[in-house]
Amino acid sequence: MAKKQFKAESKRLMDLMVNSIYTHKEIFLREIISNASDAIDKLSYKALTDDGVGLSRSDFAIKISVDKENRTITVSDNGIGMTAAELESNLGVIAKSGSLSFKNEMDAEKAEGIDIIGQFGVGFYSAFMVSEKVTVISRAYGASEAAVWESEGADGYTVRAAEKDTVGTDIIMKIKSDTESENYGEFLEPFRLRGIIKKYSDYIRYPIIMDGETINSMVPLWQRTRAEVSDEELNRFYRDKFFDMEDPVKAILVSAEGLVSYKALLYIPKKAPYNYYTRDYAAGLQLYTNGVMIMENCAELLPECFRFVRGIVDSQDLSLNISREMLQHDRQLKIIATNLEKKIKTELKKLLTDEREKYEEFFKSFGLQLKYGVVADMGMKKEMLSELLLFSHASADGRLTLDEYVKAMPEDQKYVYYAVGESIPKLAALPQGEAVRDRGYDILYLTDDVDEFVMNIIHEYSGKELKSINADDTGLSSEEEKAETEKRQEEHQELMGFITETLKDKIASAKLSTKLKSSAACLSAEGDITLEMEKYFSSLPGNNKIKARRVLELNASHPSFDALKSAYASDREKAAKYSELLYFQALLLADLPLDEPLRFTQLISELMV
Repeated sequence: MAKKQFKAESKRLMDLMVNSIYTHKEIFLREIISNASDAIDKLSYKALTDDGVGLSRSDFAIKISVDKENRTITVSDNGIGMTAAELESNLGVIAKSGSLSFKNEMDAEKAEGIDIIGQFGVGFYSAFMVSEKVTVISRAYGASEAAVWESEGADGYTVRAAEKDTVGTDIIMKIKSDTESENYGEFLEPFRLRGIIKKYSDYIRYPIIMDGETINSMVPLWQRTRAEVSDEELNRFYRDKFFDMEDPVKAILVSAEGLVSYKALLYIPKKAPYNYYTRDYAAGLQLYTNGVMIMENCAELLPECFRFVRGIVDSQDLSLNISREMLQHDRQLKIIATNLEKKIKTELKKLLTDEREKYEEFFKSFGLQLKYGVVADMGMKKEMLSELLLFSHASADGRLTLDEYVKAMPEDQKYVYYAVGESIPKLAALPQGEAVRDRGYDILYLTDDVDEFVMNIIHEYSGKELKSINADDTGLSSEEEKAETEKRQEEHQELMGFITETLKDKIASAKLSTKLKSSAACLSAEGDITLEMEKYFSSLPGNNKIKARRVLELNASHPSFDALKSAYASDREKAAKYSELLYFQALLLADLPLDEPLRFTQLISELMV
């Protein structure tokens, strides 16, 4: 029998599709199964009004068999089938979709309820990625004869009459021989096919049967209402689907109708996977349309701040490209992403309010991610995220939110005070915090590298400015006290100049402090770069280190300041040594490295003699 030729554009499209459109060869099985499901959908629809069909919904199935000896995979359905003319029309022209034509022939009201995935007509040809020959035997509903379509690829196809006892279609794929670079034989292993079916086609609505066993689960959890699903079912699904040993902190079921209709099942994990903060971690939600997985990790559905969320979104309203492998990034996708972001925020807030212990466990794993979200994109999401943050604090063990801090503030407290450093014990020992605590004011203790940036981005919460205890003006001094300090600063201006000159490029200036009580000295910074920012940038690779403009603050009420004044009046060399020693002391209290440890020890030894 003479071969019929594909049209020239079809040949080019087949070559492009087989070699470029599909990323993974395993996709072929998903496409063939989806086409079988579409064929069953058509006959099932006809059965609603045609008693001659003689089949109920429970009679429909897709069967898969493997013949290793002959290297064939057969996918059979008992759907609507195709005549010889339809085989030639649908399979002889690539991008001619019988599914789309079927839907277009129906009136708009009826078509709205029919879910047809294969609207581009190229999915069938993905079989040629793994097959050297594809044979399609089909008998259409209402026809007394069957037909065979057969092709070995772009060189053409044949169509001839055949015998088939039942309505439906058998697709027989002769798998290619293995090469040095490709192991096509893997697709002849039943366990491999089972894995592909579970991955991509688990929620096809008809049974997919291999060796007498139904492989797919058919009815996904996210298509049910919350009342129909138990907590154990949700948790078990999460553990199995996402390979986690522990139950999630929370499961979220979403059913949305409107501009875009979709269902979603989202999970908030309890702990971060080992590779979460690495480039290897693949964020995103699994994306399905009509029960068929389209993307395994659709990152566009989650904002970066919620990249820890795992789950599934299923929608019929998304536009797909011809490979059905990637989304055309359109308005519908953005609408879903925006709605999911709001929903996740709401559920996290509810968890924080109603199940504090669970939330704190979650925050230990993912609090850092929320903080990164605050500083990302110049703080665009700070309003959404700031109320989800937890902080250690000075007044008690445990953590509190900014909202809880503000509500507990004394009436005369103007600012939300915080301190950033390496550890809570070191922060508790900072001399700058003494005056704050003595006023009965609490201090937030922050120990992550990003914290200084977080507080600067948030800046204000519930009308209260966030202020570091290292700030130039902590707001603790009255106007009279400030005036007194300025007066004393003027009196000791010459001494401050001497200290600055002695320490040279180590500090930008020296001044009397308004925040110290029992300690002799501390370091602060002028300008936008704080000491904590300097530490952070110093920890990064590279030679372009950013330095803060350091200020040495001295406690005019401390005995050491009296000793410094006395030495300045009588022994400038000794006064210079005192200045250096106070600077080294301030460095240690600020948890900054001593750049001259030998000089520090020499000064101690000299002043002890």
